[in-house]
Amino acid sequence: MSIPTGLRALVVAACLLALVGCSDLSGTGSQGYLTGDGVPREIAVADRGDPVELEGEDLEGAAVDLADLRGKPVVVNAWASWCPPCRVEQPELNEAAEELGDQVTFLGINIRDPDVAPAQAYVRSYDVPYSSIHSPDGQALLPFSIPPRSIPSTIVLDAQGRIAATIMGRVPSKLTLTSIVETVLSEGGTGE
Repeated sequence: MSIPTGLRALVVAACLLALVGCSDLSGTGSQGYLTGDGVPREIAVADRGDPVELEGEDLEGAAVDLADLRGKPVVVNAWASWCPPCRVEQPELNEAAEELGDQVTFLGINIRDPDVAPAQAYVRSYDVPYSSIHSPDGQALLPFSIPPRSIPSTIVLDAQGRIAATIMGRVPSKLTLTSIVETVLSEGGTGE
């Protein structure tokens, strides 16, 4: 029996939410954020849902539309300037972005920084080579089926803009992330 694509996407999203809901809050102090286990969860091509729709403004106020980035994989990373695991993983993300080059687009989502000044300082301090959408309430994570308190989180979208993999928590290594992206790249432009 075949499960309709929409139902599969709903099941995948429910599983992701369940995994995040079970995340350990230890180490977060009074910050009130969830951090996952950092284990990558890849989604088979046949089980991917619809393309993710997201529009917002970057840290400089320019419009960003995820639909404009389709045609190649996109790595989306949710972070906050005050988040210790985000600071630890940022060099790995920078190295992955440099290694993968123009084959992939990287996009950050800065959450829970009430204004852009701390986020801009973070970007300067860590030499972040890609832009980030500013989402102080974390609502920009909802189209990815990720709760607004889950940082860091990294999502790899295929060329069609569908969720191909997620990492809830700190990216374990540059190699882990680049391997996932290379798998998605090997699918070709159609994601089929």
